[in-house]
Amino acid sequence: MLALSLSAAGPSLTGINIVESSNAEPSPPRPPSPAMYQLDIILKKGNKLAIRDRTGTSDPYVKFKLGGKEVFRSKTIHKNLNPVWDERVSLLVESLREPLYVKVFDYDFGLQDDFMGSAYLHLESLEHQRTLDVTLDLKDPQYPEHNLGSLELAVTLSPKEGDIRDAYQSMRLSDVHRKAQLWRGIVSISLIEGRDLQPMDANGLSDPYVKFRMGHQKYKSKTMPKTLNPQWREQFDFHLYEEQGGFLDITVWDKDAGKKDDFMGRCTIALSPLSKEHTHKLELPLEEGEGVLVLLVTLTASATVSISDLSINVLDDPHERHQIMQRYSLWRSLHSLKDVGMVQVKVIRAEGLMAADVTGKSDPFCVVELSNDRLQTHTVYKNLNPEWNKVFTFNVKDIHSVLEVTVYDEDRDRSADFLGKVAIPLLNIQNGERKAFALKSKELTGPTKGVIFLEIDVIFNAVKAGLQTLIPIEQKYIEEEPRVSKQLLLQNFNRVRRCIMFLINTGCFINSCFEWDSPQRSICAFVLFVIIVWNFEIYMIPMALLLPLAWNYILIASGRDTRQDVQAVEDLLEDEDEEFDKDDKDSERKGFMNKLYAIQDVCISVQNALDEVASYGERIKNTFNWTVPFLSWLAIVALVVATIIIYCIPLRYIVLAWGVNKFTKKLRDPYTIDNNELLDFLSRVPSDVQVVQYRELKPDPNPSPNKRKKNNPG
Repeated sequence: MLALSLSAAGPSLTGINIVESSNAEPSPPRPPSPAMYQLDIILKKGNKLAIRDRTGTSDPYVKFKLGGKEVFRSKTIHKNLNPVWDERVSLLVESLREPLYVKVFDYDFGLQDDFMGSAYLHLESLEHQRTLDVTLDLKDPQYPEHNLGSLELAVTLSPKEGDIRDAYQSMRLSDVHRKAQLWRGIVSISLIEGRDLQPMDANGLSDPYVKFRMGHQKYKSKTMPKTLNPQWREQFDFHLYEEQGGFLDITVWDKDAGKKDDFMGRCTIALSPLSKEHTHKLELPLEEGEGVLVLLVTLTASATVSISDLSINVLDDPHERHQIMQRYSLWRSLHSLKDVGMVQVKVIRAEGLMAADVTGKSDPFCVVELSNDRLQTHTVYKNLNPEWNKVFTFNVKDIHSVLEVTVYDEDRDRSADFLGKVAIPLLNIQNGERKAFALKSKELTGPTKGVIFLEIDVIFNAVKAGLQTLIPIEQKYIEEEPRVSKQLLLQNFNRVRRCIMFLINTGCFINSCFEWDSPQRSICAFVLFVIIVWNFEIYMIPMALLLPLAWNYILIASGRDTRQDVQAVEDLLEDEDEEFDKDDKDSERKGFMNKLYAIQDVCISVQNALDEVASYGERIKNTFNWTVPFLSWLAIVALVVATIIIYCIPLRYIVLAWGVNKFTKKLRDPYTIDNNELLDFLSRVPSDVQVVQYRELKPDPNPSPNKRKKNNPG
């Protein structure tokens, strides 16, 4: 074998893109003479890699890229600066002019992974059909003088002729990109409890929470205070991309205010041995710690999800559309309750995007998200008016979900730059209408440059959608840690104050009836009070709640909309983007958050508590204001049913049935996930802030430069 040492100082080229060709200027056709090549790589080990963790070690993994697209990712080796991977990968390469870009990262759960160095493997320098031992010296392009260790590989480059080349060329490159995104199944995880966990605090107890990670997907449980036997009772889903099953990494932590959280143990679940369509109860002992975690894991087949070209989509076929309409008809309301509906998103094009590169152009691609489902288009290089012409199909599990479409600028060596975003509630979609949506800032509180053209269709079963409203809402995977913002703190305080002022004004109005400020009003109130008290029955409570719903509906139908103008909420949010930018810069320059953990935790708790109180007050108001008609009608149905039940059945029987159900629920199903139907319903009603975020902006053809800069923090 021949030893070969290569450094990271290679040119940053573009070439093999595992996506279909964009509408950028096409490259000249290649002559048919060069064959396809098979590149076989054995990733052996790393030597003296960089320290990235506070413990003096790292958790390294390796990525391979060709033409700016990731083609391989290794497993993570925990707490090791000299990791041994011994992993094999075979790649088909169309041109040797493109180097293989190798990057090493330190895995940080719940945080952004740290860069540990990169290098280029120049394929033109490799001898054909001969295995070469290669040592890659890792460097940081920003600090080339730093020594970040090395990687050892065994590389074999073999020409491929004939049928293999023809077969590869017959498969469109976009299909490779498409299949890499589509998940093959769903992993449903119920975190039940922990037993006999390790005490980490001075009082002999802990405040445990659990972090899950499978590939790029992450989830963080709630914190259970002062216990060694926590009862979490949480359920969430991950997407399963690997046919072999893959691994689920689990770590347990003790929440500490004022300092870094303590590590309590880890465990790993190999999914490949688990049978599908069956719930597995797992009791997992914690490594590097004490105690056991109890989980329920279920692997199921993938739901409806697809990516296709604009010329090929199911809803344009009358036969296919009829079958889908039948699938979600009212006659099938009690079949597959979790399969609420489907949504088809046509991403046509964008216009007038912001120039993110120094060349005055951008390399835009579009990401479409529905809850935790995420798909993306190919990248259109060097273009401010890209055309994607892609069709995405998602399964709808909650009709109150919000479709988020985000445009990014691709960057080879850094994370993608934000260009704009829109958020569209599924219930606001007008089927089959092609519309230009003005792009908004990251926080969806103001406009940024550009518009995106979308055509969306939603088909769903109303009965299933109503039933799903009464179960816990799906939590989004954790993406970033919460941070303190004095602007957000003040905003939440003002929202709570508005809710409290409404209650105070209502109290003042009632008190004015007692004070006889208006004799006519006081007389009417007195007569009404006597009639209600004399004839009061318990069933009148839900009936009384129907009155404001009916009154507001009549006002809206007659054109006198009493719903609050969104301008007041916009005024609260107008400087939010600017404040977040300021927080980011201050954090980078001074490391302020790292020095004041205790203050941060207290401020975040207060900030979140204010947000929760204000949100529930606004959601109750928006239910009666018909902000989401589907939910207001659902409330009317529930109140009518409650009125009839209370009228027909004595209250003692209703309370007795409720109590027996509550007391026996855990006996009947020890692993049931507790929920409150009223709070689950309110969680679907948008708060005033969300009403502003989901409001559609009119495209502004001539935004001012100052406004553009302010509202585009990406």
